[in-house]
Amino acid sequence: MAGLSLKCGDCGALLKSVEEAQEHAELTSHSNFSESTEAVLNLVCTVCAKPCRSKTESDLHTKRTGHTEFVDKTSEAAKPISLEAPKAMDESHEVVDASGSSSEPQEMIVPEVDKKLLEELEAMGFPTARATRALHYSGNTSLEAAVNWVVEHENDSDIDEMPLVPVNAKVEAPKPALTPEEMKIKAQELRERARKKKEEEEKIMEREKEKDSCLSVSACPVIVRESFTGSPGWGSWFNLTERIRVGKELLEAKRIEEENERKRILALRKAEKEEEQRAREKIRQKLEEDKAERRRKLGLPPEDPAAVKPSASVVPEKKSFVPVKPVTKLEQMRECLRSLKQNHKDEDAKVKRAFQTLLTYIGNVAKNPNEEKFRKIRLTNPSFQERVGGLKGGVEFLELCGFEKIEGGEFLFLARDKVDMTVLNSAGSELNSAIVNPFFGVL
Repeated sequence: MAGLSLKCGDCGALLKSVEEAQEHAELTSHSNFSESTEAVLNLVCTVCAKPCRSKTESDLHTKRTGHTEFVDKTSEAAKPISLEAPKAMDESHEVVDASGSSSEPQEMIVPEVDKKLLEELEAMGFPTARATRALHYSGNTSLEAAVNWVVEHENDSDIDEMPLVPVNAKVEAPKPALTPEEMKIKAQELRERARKKKEEEEKIMEREKEKDSCLSVSACPVIVRESFTGSPGWGSWFNLTERIRVGKELLEAKRIEEENERKRILALRKAEKEEEQRAREKIRQKLEEDKAERRRKLGLPPEDPAAVKPSASVVPEKKSFVPVKPVTKLEQMRECLRSLKQNHKDEDAKVKRAFQTLLTYIGNVAKNPNEEKFRKIRLTNPSFQERVGGLKGGVEFLELCGFEKIEGGEFLFLARDKVDMTVLNSAGSELNSAIVNPFFGVL
């Protein structure tokens, strides 16, 4: 059976012709070639029709473009290989005249191409040499044909070299197949397609980097050159890595900021609920106080809290020992402090200082009940008058705690046998609540 390819004995590469074997030998210095019955692989992409000669090349094409479906046309393209040596390059340039004699090689020049199409390709970001080469070898017919040629030959080693033709070669003028309006529309579509393709390649590259794909260091420059047209080298790869890192840091900072904002909002809502609950409690207490006041004016006894709940007949008998006097005095103390604050509602600092002074008097008596100096207060004392005596309700509160006026109203005195720790503790609790509760006296 005739051979279908030439196989390099050094690296195992399959080559289609003697010309490819010679190029391979020049690039790699390999010289051990043998005829093989194995055909060169020909995988054609179903989306863009790009041929791939190996599984590695098809995998790279999939990573760059996202195209995953290929058709195996190896059997269609396979044909017996010719082992005849190619003609010398200089013979191909010889020009034979009518008499049969050959002349010297002619001067080579850059072929003429459509200037408008060339400008369009340059505007799309293609180098001048690559654009000229694409227009020349695609027949110089349309922008789409030139772009397709670039896509199919982007891995050629000489793609960025200017094409050369003999100076006397006849180059036919390009024959546009579309009207100027259609050419503009087509050019716009191609620009949009090229832009989308570049964006897709950048997205694919970013996903590959984020997934920490196992790529060798030697392959990184190749991938970068294939992903960024006109920006070869390591610089673009490092810039992309830096942008990914900065992007991750920005996302993390944004997440932390949103989490802190959510916690702050939850704290504010919790504070609002607590404030609303305190206000409702104050309203409930106010209603209970109004109800107790109406019962007092009607001459009814204070309502037993246990009587409100439905229970057995024995429950009121068990609660009958609860004293009524401390509860009544506690309400009087609260009402006295509330009246003091309402009478001086525009003097918050003065009211707060009065509450603190009263709390100091009550605390000293509770801690040192046997010390007479803490149980006797001179009403004419300037400091006492400024802090407590000058405010309506201050002296009345001390009297509710057990203090009595003596010596013609010159002193307030609390006898030792009238010191009631329950009353003093209740008075201290009410004063402390009036100081720390911002809603005290509002309702």
